[in-house]
Amino acid sequence: MLTERLSLDRLRLEDHQFITELLNSEGWIKFIGDRYVHSEEEAKAYIGNILDSQNIYYWVVKTKNGDIPIGIISFLKRSYLEHFDIGFAFLPRFHGQGYAYEAASKTLDMVRAESKYNPVLATTVPANINSIRLLAKLGLHFEKEIEVGGENLHIYSSIKAEP
Repeated sequence: MLTERLSLDRLRLEDHQFITELLNSEGWIKFIGDRYVHSEEEAKAYIGNILDSQNIYYWVVKTKNGDIPIGIISFLKRSYLEHFDIGFAFLPRFHGQGYAYEAASKTLDMVRAESKYNPVLATTVPANINSIRLLAKLGLHFEKEIEVGGENLHIYSSIKAEP
């Protein structure tokens, strides 16, 4: 997929160095959690698990000029959610430049074209204010709070719930 400034390519084993850096970034650890991926082998195993699943899709977001990996967009079916969930994570040096919005909105346009993926959900921890702002900008609405594994999560939906 292409946007004005970005290319979104399916995750590949060759992305292992980027995945190691992203999964160990401060924001990932703080808001998503430590995945204990610190070596090339661990990164390749992590990617392999994603590639082997029929319900997990990851796109590596790269700059068009320079082909530099800057983040990921994920689209997956979580066991505790009824519908697919969109997610995003970007390296800290690329925050605040509109890249996450550009990549996530392109992905949402693509998946919304297939009715089987509607509504699209998103999850975040309540403290992740930047993600919450982005979800609102993408047109997702707070639906409810749930507890998963002892952690409170906010669920957002592309369809606004009736009052």
